[in-house]
Amino acid sequence: MHADEKFTDITWPAAPEKATLEGKNKFLGFWLFLGGETVLFASLFATYLALKDKVPNDGAALAKDLFELPLTFVATMLLLTSSLTSVYAIFHMKNRDFSKMQSWLVVTVLLGFGFLGLEVYEFNHYVHEFHHTFTSSAFGSAFYTLVGFHGGHVAFGLMWFLSLMLRNAKRGLNLYNAPKFYIASLYWHFIDVVWVFIFTVVYLMGMVG
Repeated sequence: MHADEKFTDITWPAAPEKATLEGKNKFLGFWLFLGGETVLFASLFATYLALKDKVPNDGAALAKDLFELPLTFVATMLLLTSSLTSVYAIFHMKNRDFSKMQSWLVVTVLLGFGFLGLEVYEFNHYVHEFHHTFTSSAFGSAFYTLVGFHGGHVAFGLMWFLSLMLRNAKRGLNLYNAPKFYIASLYWHFIDVVWVFIFTVVYLMGMVG
């Protein structure tokens, strides 16, 4: 079945993201990519756990001195809610309701930018209030690498969503772009899952450590 073939609402497939061979190949390629990403983040987590207590003996800030649960909790809720709104977007994609899909993706992107804004504020606060920088200690290097690398993935995911939304704004849905929207949403869920681990391992464990 050709990706550009026109469908009515009745004949639109229940799983448009896998209705073509190209879509199935995109799906397989994404899971291979995700395997590499998982190994990469696992390495960053292992490095952080090994270095989280490595600070100079000159009064450098520890995790329990830095982290503020209310701010991090709000950021977490923003990101997790954006994962839910992306689910709504894909639900409407499967029902071939392009306008509703786009609307929910807009909400997803706004929530994602809200999360990034809080993360930038957090980093700025640590640098100026506690002089906690990337080079201040091994803990600082490990923290900014792990959390900052995740933030970079969030920014990439937002650009991915925006590019798909703008590029297909006048095209609507078809079997060529449906897999692209679906895979972008899977990537977004992966980012959210990684953040749950960061929130637990870095922030919650850090505040009680």
